[in-house]
Amino acid sequence: MLMEKSAGAIIFFKEDKKIYYLVLLYPSGSSDPVKEYWGFPKGGIEKKETAYMAAKREIEEETGLKDIEFISGFKEEEEYFFSRKGEKVFKKVIFFLTEAKTKEIELSSEHLDFKWLDFENALNKLSFKNAKKILIKANSFISN
Repeated sequence: MLMEKSAGAIIFFKEDKKIYYLVLLYPSGSSDPVKEYWGFPKGGIEKKETAYMAAKREIEEETGLKDIEFISGFKEEEEYFFSRKGEKVFKKVIFFLTEAKTKEIELSSEHLDFKWLDFENALNKLSFKNAKKILIKANSFISN
C-alpha cells in the first residue's frame, strides 16, 4: 500500500463582520470512483519541507494568495484511503487555519472553480465528511 502525506489550509476572509471560507473544485482524477469534488487547498509535502511550509506553498500555488496569516493553535489532521489505478493509498493531510487579507484568487490549472462561502453554505458545498468536520472545528475555533 502506498502512503502519502499532504498539508493544506482552511482559508477564511472577514468582510463586514462576516466570515467567508474558500472552497475549491477539484477535477475528476485517477481516484475510484472518479468524480469532481469540493475541498480545501492542499498538496504533497516535499523533501526538506515542514507541513507548515508545504501548506503555505500550496496556498500560493493553488490560489495565488500570498498575504495570509496562519492562526496559531489550530492544526487538524485527516486520514483516509483511496484507490489510484487499482492500488490502495493511505493519505494523511495536516490542515492549518489561515486568514486571507484579500478575496482575489488566481486559480491554478489544478482546479475548476472556487467559491467564498459563509459557514453554512461552505459546509453544504464540501464533498467529504472529513472536510466538513474540519470546517466545523475551524469555525468553532474562530468563533471562540
